Amino acid sequence: MSTTIEIAKPVPPRVPTVRGRRDRNRLRPVTLIFVVLVMLGSLVPFYWLINTSLKTGGDLSAGSLYPTNPSAQNYLEVIRNGNFLTALGNSVLVGVITTSLALLFASLAAYALARLKLRRKGLILSLVLSVTTFPVIAIAAPIFTIWSDIGLYDTLAGLIIPKLTFALPMAIFVLTSFFREIPFELEESALIDGATPFQAFRKIILPLAVPGIATTAILVFISVWNEFLLAVTLTSTPAARTVPVAIAFFSGSNEFEQPIGTISAASVLVTIPLLIVVLIFQKRIVAGLTAGAIKG
Repeated sequence: MSTTIEIAKPVPPRVPTVRGRRDRNRLRPVTLIFVVLVMLGSLVPFYWLINTSLKTGGDLSAGSLYPTNPSAQNYLEVIRNGNFLTALGNSVLVGVITTSLALLFASLAAYALARLKLRRKGLILSLVLSVTTFPVIAIAAPIFTIWSDIGLYDTLAGLIIPKLTFALPMAIFVLTSFFREIPFELEESALIDGATPFQAFRKIILPLAVPGIATTAILVFISVWNEFLLAVTLTSTPAARTVPVAIAFFSGSNEFEQPIGTISAASVLVTIPLLIVVLIFQKRIVAGLTAGAIKG
């Protein structure tokens, strides 16, 4: 008895219709205009900040689109301000320590949530993320009272602990998404060869998750660097203030002068490093924010 084998014919690729191509061509100018408007809306505030930072004297109140006599005087005043340099060092120290601790604790927690067999992992992750919904203003006063009683008020340690509390949920969420995308077979092979779960985590998972760890570090550092409410509530002297608070406390050469130009110059100096970091690592940042959107 003969058997007839039918070979399936390949399905030709679907060619867009003329109407479909026309619709997409019509949408391109609209999309381009929308992108340009969004880009201008993002760049205008930064341009105005630079514009103001280059003005002095009467130019500050003129409201012109560009400085008539550009001057670097405001930048020189900021650099010569000892309180600003101290605050800059405090911000770097607080940001680095908080980011390092967040990566240490978040990597362990994210590994457990992504790789280990735990019950109600989704509920645990939801509870972790719920911390980010707490309004900072609601807990700033209680923390101020507690810190004043135990001696952590107006100290860098008193800033690192609450900032770490709010940085951990985001770090755990991003790292959990990255750990889930690593094939389980690699870890299983290590366990079969005699490695412990911690050894598999340290020698297999962590090296493969370096892009995700770098993304998390950038996001956490930027968040800690820009945080203002806790920093202004839990500090009272220039010795412990961070950059956002130090800029808010800038004063003019006399009590009747508003230091708009100096504040603008300081804001530019503080923003430029973050802007460079974001531009360099923008692909990693987007990957970190969208990781696990399809898988998981």
